[in-house]
Amino acid sequence: MNSVDAAGLGIGDEYPPRIMGVLNVSEESPYDPSVYDDPGEAAQYVDEELIGEGADIVDVGLESANKRFDVLSAEEELDRLHVALETIESVSGDAVFSIETRYAEVAEAALDGGFDMVNDICGFADPEMPRVCEEYDVAVTKMASPPDLERPGAVEETPWAERKSEEWAVRADYVDRVYEALKQNGITDKTIVDPAFGGWSEAQTLADDRETFRRLREFRALGQPMLVSINRKNFLGAIAGRETEERLPVSLAATSMAVERGAHVIRTHDVAETRDAALIGEAFTDRRSVRTDSLSVADVNVRSNRELRRYLAERGIDPATADDWRSRVLEIEGLDPVAGRRLASIATESGVDERRVDADRVVLSGSTTTLSDVSTRLDGEDDGLDRIRVILAEILQ
Repeated sequence: MNSVDAAGLGIGDEYPPRIMGVLNVSEESPYDPSVYDDPGEAAQYVDEELIGEGADIVDVGLESANKRFDVLSAEEELDRLHVALETIESVSGDAVFSIETRYAEVAEAALDGGFDMVNDICGFADPEMPRVCEEYDVAVTKMASPPDLERPGAVEETPWAERKSEEWAVRADYVDRVYEALKQNGITDKTIVDPAFGGWSEAQTLADDRETFRRLREFRALGQPMLVSINRKNFLGAIAGRETEERLPVSLAATSMAVERGAHVIRTHDVAETRDAALIGEAFTDRRSVRTDSLSVADVNVRSNRELRRYLAERGIDPATADDWRSRVLEIEGLDPVAGRRLASIATESGVDERRVDADRVVLSGSTTTLSDVSTRLDGEDDGLDRIRVILAEILQ
């Protein structure tokens, strides 16, 4: 799992869950408590209600993403940007500031003005967006979306038969399409993926959101940190029979589950409560990742054959082999070729399946017992393998 540095804020398995609070400078935004058009009042809200309550990131929206409203042009978003820029200049607290936009032109202007990262709700539909983010070396959240600037998140309305194949489009379910949408137009090294919860189009159903949430761990196979925006969403309210203003408890329950299933950033309007729920989720998550110098060992923590097949396919390993793999899956990165060959030999002796992903990355699969045996057999090996022994012992304890 790749970790992302967002203006000094670490995001990934080895860091605590991060909370993204929301500020809107769009008069049409539906959630009134977060909407401001006066920079002074907006800054006070950010300091007291967002950063003061525990937000690590503040996401500033220039327009409502609600499909009931017309999409603003880049020029119209730029006309509103001054409010956002004046706001972050007036904030006294410490946070990473994210600009929510679909346009590379707006993202570049915001980054020039002091913003730290980008939240792209159209999934790089603007082909210049990844270039801008790479040029400025900033983190960017990429929401699953068709390659259309006017239809954010409308994943199921994408002509998949044309973009993939007719055969794929017939057999793919909704989550498959969300997953593929995140891969469209590439992923930068500092991309944070967002599976796009919410009613982004008429075709998207509450059942689609429930299935996406149930299979949230599958998105870890992309190897990038994940953001979820589930605060007071309809699919949660429908389960409990609650209207928006009564959905905080179900949102908090879902937040803990989302973190346990692999979410690294939670976007919310209810910062303090969401922070607490995220910390509970983290405390009871089994996932482990250890880095030391150039070496890293990650416990993949797959829970189903489907998750494992997705993970293997992304790493160029035949997913059909998932049926033969055992209970624990570890990914080791940073071994030189000689050490890698020695590790493969020891793994075979211990009854552990070893598959090479690339020159310095391997995947091991076995039971806790057989993987512990690998760790024991590494005792006395050279420095690189001895460090693997120490890390394996820590992860498997």
